[in-house]
Amino acid sequence: MDEIGIRSGGRQRATLRTVAQATGLAITTVSRALAKDPRIAAQTRELVAEAARAQGYVPDRAAQRLRTGRTKVVQLLLSLDHEFLGFTHDLLGGLTDELQGTGYSVTLFPDVMHTDRMTAVRTIVENRLGDGIVINRTEPFDPRVRYLIEQGFPFVSHGRTEFTTPHPWVDYDNEAFARAAVARLAKKGRSRILMILPEARFTFAQHLRYGLVAACRERGLDWETTETVTLSTPATGIAAFLRQRLAEPDAPDGVICVGEVAAIACLSAMADLRLTPGEQLDVIAKRASAIFDLLRPTVDTVFEDLWEAGRAMGRTLLRSMRGEAADALHVLYAPQIEFGPHP
Repeated sequence: MDEIGIRSGGRQRATLRTVAQATGLAITTVSRALAKDPRIAAQTRELVAEAARAQGYVPDRAAQRLRTGRTKVVQLLLSLDHEFLGFTHDLLGGLTDELQGTGYSVTLFPDVMHTDRMTAVRTIVENRLGDGIVINRTEPFDPRVRYLIEQGFPFVSHGRTEFTTPHPWVDYDNEAFARAAVARLAKKGRSRILMILPEARFTFAQHLRYGLVAACRERGLDWETTETVTLSTPATGIAAFLRQRLAEPDAPDGVICVGEVAAIACLSAMADLRLTPGEQLDVIAKRASAIFDLLRPTVDTVFEDLWEAGRAMGRTLLRSMRGEAADALHVLYAPQIEFGPHP
């Protein structure tokens, strides 16, 4: 099926047929070349791409969908509230970056945490609003993952589950982060460690808790978490809790912040109490941006590369859509340790 149409002003819109006429190739060859079919010679693909650029050719999504059954759209389900300041920008940017040149575009689909999270996934699958889905904030037995596996719908999750059936995922080793943070605090002589965790329903909360508890027990350190606030709590609420806790006689002398928002809230509470990092207590923050390079006094940080995570999810999803086995589609990133003074 060829696209037909007229541009505003009466000038004919570029189509597969006009590109074919300009190159002297068959319409089917042009279509396959624009789709970067490796069976088409590289020289031919470049010839077609140049002609398409010269004519201002834009694929007709509706025609493509009728012809192939594919939307050429990837749906990114994402909560807009996160523990990192640039979470959405970096994750979406990395995913879009990886999909460049594939013909796929990314649509952001809100993942509202306090509602039924299955609704968005069902809407996408049942209405065929995309060819693949990226989901975030996984739960140990995430119903979205179960549903997508049962439907045979391509997806990748940012985070793991505890299903025995394998599925594509990209994750950060939060257990290793917690262990490294405890080890650093112990090296600085700290013995009472506080960590503010994500909501308990999320898988990475379990990984963080296990790493914290195991590392503290190995060293004979006291540890604590709290159900009063989580990473989902507004920054003002986290700061208020910490102002109260850090003023108590048995206050922790080491705080592990799983994200930039919690860390800034912690530094705010410390400033209000006239406490200085490195003196009365130490803070370790997981970061995804350069914001802590601008804060004084400096604190130890551990880097999580969200842009690279987005790229990895793009690569993994493309492989999933090609039908590769799910047990080969796992990516786990180790923490990038940056302890010590910043430049």
